[in-house]
Amino acid sequence: MRHTKTRSALTVLGAAVTLGAGGALVSSTATGQANGNGGNACAGLPDHAALESALKAAQSENNGGFGLHMWGSIVNRDGVVCAVAFTGGNRGDQWPGSRVISAQKANTANAFSLPGLALSTANLWAAVQPGGSLYGLQHSNPVETEVAYKGPPPNYGQSNDPMVGQRIGGVNVFGGGLALYNQQGQLLGAVGVSGDTSCADHNIAWRTRHTLRLDWVPAGVSADNDDNINYQDIVPDPSLEHDFSHPICTIAGEDTVSNISESLPKVRRQED
Repeated sequence: MRHTKTRSALTVLGAAVTLGAGGALVSSTATGQANGNGGNACAGLPDHAALESALKAAQSENNGGFGLHMWGSIVNRDGVVCAVAFTGGNRGDQWPGSRVISAQKANTANAFSLPGLALSTANLWAAVQPGGSLYGLQHSNPVETEVAYKGPPPNYGQSNDPMVGQRIGGVNVFGGGLALYNQQGQLLGAVGVSGDTSCADHNIAWRTRHTLRLDWVPAGVSADNDDNINYQDIVPDPSLEHDFSHPICTIAGEDTVSNISESLPKVRRQED
């Protein structure tokens, strides 16, 4: 996926798990910390079972990486962790370090997306390199280590994961984090995925979000005006896509990786 098109401006425009018409696979009782109004901070977002199911389905496809098992996390708009899951048989089947990274990615995509403009973590890579317009962003908003590493480890990736109900923080600037928008265009939070190459992480996160029907993306910085990954051109190109680009992960071959990302399901639009 090598885009050379230049864009001068962006177009900014109960308790059971259910799949509503055009809605997301969610649980109105997703485990979470109550908000200031006494409601559920994770209402409208997928619970552990929904995340685990969508993540497993996404990981089973050809995503251009090693085919490794994955961690996934969901945060709400305030950065509170609502669900953590993995695809393997137990928590040791995925890179242990990717649990916290998945939550970081979710926090990042939520923290730097807006109701009218979505930025994936993959979109941030180029801008945070030395000399980039967002250099230093990756050092802001540090992870809350007491939340990240509190135990007991046997609960990691379960419905009672110790991160759930807590603010994780953290900024991660490679593929795998995507903002979550419902059919009404509300930005509800974000999903983060980690455990393979960063390009595969992005593809798995994208498929996971699509399955959850929370990909009603209003606008973005890719050639298709969404938050898909923009692979770097060999020759630098002064375009919006290049400014928010990402390296190609060549483990599966350059053409294979770019073709997979280009063929991902289209985001849903309000006119669909």
